[in-house]
Amino acid sequence: MSKQDGSGRQTTASGVDDSTATILHVDMDAFFASVELLERPDLRGRPVIVAHDSPRSVVTAATYEARRFGVNSAMPLAIAKRRCPQAVILEPHFDRYVHYSRIVMGLCDGVTPTVERLGIDEAFLDVSGAGKLIGGPVAVATLLRERVLAETGLVCSVGAASTKFVAKLASSRAKPDGLLVIPAEGTLDFLHPLPIGQLWGVGGKTEESLVNRGIRTIGDLAQTPVDTLEQFLGPAAATRMHDLSWGIDPRTVQTRAEEKSVGHELTFEVDVTDPAVIRRELLRLSGMVAARLRRAGLLGRTVVLKLRFGDFTTITRSRTLNEPTDLGRRIFEEVSAIHAALGRDTAAIRLVGVRAEQLVDEASAQLGLWDTDESWREAEDVMDSVSARFGSGSVTPAALIGKHRGRESAPRGESPKRDPRQLPID
Repeated sequence: MSKQDGSGRQTTASGVDDSTATILHVDMDAFFASVELLERPDLRGRPVIVAHDSPRSVVTAATYEARRFGVNSAMPLAIAKRRCPQAVILEPHFDRYVHYSRIVMGLCDGVTPTVERLGIDEAFLDVSGAGKLIGGPVAVATLLRERVLAETGLVCSVGAASTKFVAKLASSRAKPDGLLVIPAEGTLDFLHPLPIGQLWGVGGKTEESLVNRGIRTIGDLAQTPVDTLEQFLGPAAATRMHDLSWGIDPRTVQTRAEEKSVGHELTFEVDVTDPAVIRRELLRLSGMVAARLRRAGLLGRTVVLKLRFGDFTTITRSRTLNEPTDLGRRIFEEVSAIHAALGRDTAAIRLVGVRAEQLVDEASAQLGLWDTDESWREAEDVMDSVSARFGSGSVTPAALIGKHRGRESAPRGESPKRDPRQLPID
């Protein structure tokens, strides 16, 4: 059964002392699927999967009714259909998700200035200063949930706690459409019975390793000496996990999380062996990455090529530039050179990706006196102007016209705020 199907829902009764639970985690419930149901209210209460209906597609989002059949985001659509053959498949509409995300984030900004956005559908809020205007954390969370529903027709769940880690756990337990408050003094009572897999940083393999050693709950890990944990987790992970198991999380709500990279990927519907097709997609993806960099006022110092071959082997190769760039042509030249140097022109390729890393603010970058890419820059500035007026994709290099042949995505974990067409799965 899905871990996010709402079966373990837990909410707060009235009268709880919320004075120490000043960090909120706001999480939209099945966001992408819920947005689609705004256009299809006749499907409410039925299992619905949001995905491109193609052989290699993965689940973008699923309603709670579908999750109860074991359907999860990022699952291959073919498997999801086998688990829930009665599910209705809806195509994703990323522009809608961006639209509603902006409304929700604006409502968050309306209750406190200290908001840390996490992707498109969740955020941390520090509401310690909202008491005089609105009230305590419960009052703020209640008001925010009411406003989100009134303004969008969507529901969200909120966790309130004294730390970010516990607040995020609480919102997950409150789903769907719930509020769970964990006062500081109740943190360990809440944490310790939870399965060890819910501890931040515990993935599948780590969970299996811990369970095999008899550590099945967060409380079990809390009672295990750090030096014992270090033997199979390593010093850094052992200390961090042990601290979290005791509710120790010094992180504060950051109003602006810096992007660490900007990238786009394409999964081909059929494995590609033609190097000309690969180069054409590298050109297109490089242009998309560059456009996002320019909109954000950022430059990338390192460019990365990602390839996944037909046997699912995945490699990444990178190059660091002499000067950071936000030009698609420069990025393309570098990733093309990386691809050529691999000497695998005829290998069957399933996925290709381009990414810019080591990002710096354009205003603070120290560039050379002469701009050797001036002609490319003029051309891409014109493309930006046309796109701003007539929409993205209004102008494109001639080599790319009519050539799109796959399914695009932003690499999982990246901020999707600045490109409405490229968003991670819900």
